[in-house]
Amino acid sequence: MALSTAETIAVAFARVLRGVGIVAPVDSVVSFVDALTRLGVGERSNVYWAGRATLVRRPEEFELYDRAFAVFWDERRANAADEITETIRIALATDDGEDAPDDGSTSQSDADITLTLRWSAIEALREKDFAEYSDDELHLARELMSRLRLAGPRRQSLRLRAAHGTHSIPDLRRTVRASLRSGGEPVRRHWRRPDDKLRRLVLLLDISGSMEPYSRAFLRFVHAAVAGRQRVEAFTFGTRLTRLTKELSTRNPDEAITRAARNVADWSGGTRLGDCLRTFNDEWGVRGLARGAIVVILSDGWDRGNPELLGSEMERLHRAAFRTVWVNPLKVTKGYAPLAKGMAAALPHIDDFVEGHSIDALDRLCRAISRLD
Repeated sequence: MALSTAETIAVAFARVLRGVGIVAPVDSVVSFVDALTRLGVGERSNVYWAGRATLVRRPEEFELYDRAFAVFWDERRANAADEITETIRIALATDDGEDAPDDGSTSQSDADITLTLRWSAIEALREKDFAEYSDDELHLARELMSRLRLAGPRRQSLRLRAAHGTHSIPDLRRTVRASLRSGGEPVRRHWRRPDDKLRRLVLLLDISGSMEPYSRAFLRFVHAAVAGRQRVEAFTFGTRLTRLTKELSTRNPDEAITRAARNVADWSGGTRLGDCLRTFNDEWGVRGLARGAIVVILSDGWDRGNPELLGSEMERLHRAAFRTVWVNPLKVTKGYAPLAKGMAAALPHIDDFVEGHSIDALDRLCRAISRLD
């Protein structure tokens, strides 16, 4: 798979920066690619400012960035080509500023830094449909998946905690108790206010046969959510409901996926969405995990069961949850309409119906959930 000119330049320059000590994480490089795609790569100023805005986070790195970019750009022009070859070697001289020796000698601080740039295709996976991933690409995408942060809004708790006077209520018990140390005089007043906590996040992943092209990638996404924050519950469903929160809580993704796969008996089987949702509502959801939670269902909506049952159980779930989000990887398909009986029955009880076919789509999902209030 060939990279575009913008992607090739971004990957190569990011490796230059990393070589001189400027950290350029994958998400920053992806932002750099987006900027280059919009601005173009022909003008020096466009590439310079796109890189400085997306790749540099600390002001003290600006000078080093300027020098690295100057050498990088000159090398690109010298090659008289729009694309950078797979491996480029660039010598970047550094010095210690005004105190550097001017006698032409070369000290350790003035030594040339040789940077070897290797072509990487990881960043190009963000927009690729999960159904087109090879096993190797799915493995490469782990780093990008691990950077997704599925964190919902905070909610006010009934529990009170100590606070200062502003926007707080008097804590009479602590005030009276403290006054006993000063002869009954309330020398110091105590206050309290409601505490807040993260809303619970519940993820329900469809692992039926129709979802097979996407369920492998989605399971890694669910693992990143469970391992990355508190108050997350994870379930899979096909013909039965399986809770996987404990198995996916392991930090190592491969170990977590292996443990989860061992506990799922209905992988790539049939789909009975209504029955599985009824089990969830009865045993886990309505009176417990789903109440006040953000519930995210990852499914294409194909169901062999009774669509009326699915509709009624989605209605129950919607009443209990703070927000219901349905992630359908087929929604991106040109001309798609939710005509499948299961999807059509569920749609009236969904707050947000979104795409989920790629890492970029899941990233947009994470950002949208973080803005819920």
